[in-house]
Amino acid sequence: MLNLYVVTHPEATHHVEDRVGGWYDSELTPAGLVHAGLIADALTQRVNDVAGVSVFTSDLTRTTQTAVAIGQRLDREPVSMSELREKSYGEGEGQPDAWFRDRFVPPPATGERMDHDEGLAGAETKLEWVRRVYRGMDQIMSAPAPTTIVVTHGGSASPVIAHWLRIPWDALAYASFRVETGSITHLREDDYFHNRTLVELNDTTHLRRN
Repeated sequence: MLNLYVVTHPEATHHVEDRVGGWYDSELTPAGLVHAGLIADALTQRVNDVAGVSVFTSDLTRTTQTAVAIGQRLDREPVSMSELREKSYGEGEGQPDAWFRDRFVPPPATGERMDHDEGLAGAETKLEWVRRVYRGMDQIMSAPAPTTIVVTHGGSASPVIAHWLRIPWDALAYASFRVETGSITHLREDDYFHNRTLVELNDTTHLRRN
């Protein structure tokens, strides 16, 4: 049986400052650091065989801090991967949310959505972003551990989950999984049918223990 836990980093400075995240390298807030510890505690309770765990993380500071807290509990060194970063918003990264909303061009309801130009210089298209995350997941799943923990961002959680479920990347023109900061999503492949199941999406009950 294979288990995948997809973790989204908790509260970061760009959240409380109302700034665009993306590749903007914000840090966890004091509350976020506390929540990272609660996430680590929750995963420790869920993982039966610590020796069979691998931890992978986006290389941005806020996800790395979360992964370090998890790795310390499980005695595992997180593997840093730029492929797991959030979508790049180019010139919009770190800008006030109001600045971003004035310039962002949302995708059309029909027509080209994956390679759509969002109006921000230097930004990734959704196509570039999803393919990048899929490449990272290809590497992670090339030799999967019994339990894999992936620490990423709210947006990039969708392609991570979709990759595990073997959903073609182009289906993400519309498909999306809504997750909150500090969430844990659990996916599993059974040993008999080898079906891949979304066991639990966007669990945040562990954050309410604080």
